[in-house]
Amino acid sequence: MKKLPNKTGVQKTASAIAIVVATILGTICHAENPIIQTKFTADPAPMTHGDTVYLYTSHDEDDATGFKMFNWMCYSTKDMVNWTDHGIIGGVVEPYKTFKWADGVNAWAPQCIERNGKFYLFCPFPYKGNMAIGVAVADNPAGPFTDAIGKPLISRGNGGDYDPTIFIDDDGQAYLYWGGNGPCYYAKLNADMISVSSEIQVASIDFTGTRPEASYTEGPWLWKKNNHYYLAWASRCCPEGIGYGMSDRPTGPWQCKGTIMDPNRKSSGNHPGICEFMGDSYVFGFNYAVNFALTANHRERRSICVEKMTYNADGTIQKHPWWSEQGVEQVGSFNPYAQTEAATICWETGVKTTNRGDGKLGVYVAANTNGAYIKLKGVDFGKQGAKKFIASVASAGAGNKIELRLDSETGPLVGTLKVKSTGTLDKWQTQSCSVKKAKGVHDLYLKFTGGVGPLLNFDWWKFEK
Repeated sequence: MKKLPNKTGVQKTASAIAIVVATILGTICHAENPIIQTKFTADPAPMTHGDTVYLYTSHDEDDATGFKMFNWMCYSTKDMVNWTDHGIIGGVVEPYKTFKWADGVNAWAPQCIERNGKFYLFCPFPYKGNMAIGVAVADNPAGPFTDAIGKPLISRGNGGDYDPTIFIDDDGQAYLYWGGNGPCYYAKLNADMISVSSEIQVASIDFTGTRPEASYTEGPWLWKKNNHYYLAWASRCCPEGIGYGMSDRPTGPWQCKGTIMDPNRKSSGNHPGICEFMGDSYVFGFNYAVNFALTANHRERRSICVEKMTYNADGTIQKHPWWSEQGVEQVGSFNPYAQTEAATICWETGVKTTNRGDGKLGVYVAANTNGAYIKLKGVDFGKQGAKKFIASVASAGAGNKIELRLDSETGPLVGTLKVKSTGTLDKWQTQSCSVKKAKGVHDLYLKFTGGVGPLLNFDWWKFEK
């Protein structure tokens, strides 16, 4: 459960997750949940746009013990298993301070929605010592996002004004729900998506006949399917599960139907994010697997997970067990012949993703240890197979390599890029190598080998037939 913001002693940190996090995870849990391992992420907000799911997240700092959060992240996928890191897309501290009037702490759970070709990111954070909700806008789902109105959209001096969820009904009317550690609030928005068009009201949720652990705490998520309106939330703390209610109207009243996922002692918190993609429904939340791989101590260093969600014939939702290690099935396969950002990852060990800096968008991968690797799932090389591998790399020394292996980090070697020194780790060069016997569908491992210390930086790659 979140507490009211405390500005005392807060400092910006630019440290990366320790390499040991990835190393330990690679040995104990070679799986696809959590879906992000290079950073601590929480409060998932998926948005389906065309053939892509964009996932907006909050970000726990590497040294967090309580809630220490300064920016928002974006990830995307076309197959639900290989996720591209787009880096920091906004925040409350420089150089990514989207809202100049923000207090500078506690960048909590965001949500993004598209309307008329614009993307609106609703963000909660402290303003004058209390929680407020701002809205930023972009022409691209991965940003850059800029402050849309230069002031809060919601600011009432209320500590519970956080965790916004946004929904546009079939008639074009937009609704904003939010609220934590108390009631759930809602209001209508104007078509411009940056102004409120109704009085703020308290959502009516009837919990008659449901267990106490389904009760509302925070993190609402609003959506519609088959003429049913749904409101999900992080349920009674602590630990938190995911409760939900149904209604025949977007404003309720809501009838609680129980839980989508029961609370579990493995995680004190939760936060639902729900989307449809390629005919299936998915529920996102988080656990503490990366944190607990390092220590038995509870710290607010969370990791996002995803599971498939199933509806019953009457519209109710089947309860799902706690987050599995295997995650969800891949949708289709991965095309290795398109230029791919190096920060596209299913699983990894020993690497980190780093924003380009100076407020610029985009990230690159830093391979830091001998034997580090990136795994991509379900890569389809086709019947003809690949003949060449091309990559944009930077290396301060000689003797570093990118080994191309199939199906495991020690699997068949189909090519080796012997990385030539580029002089410094920020001087990029396109280099290539030949590839043999890479045919059909395989998991691809990009394995980094070389000396001690930082090996190389890695920007993008592709294969050629």
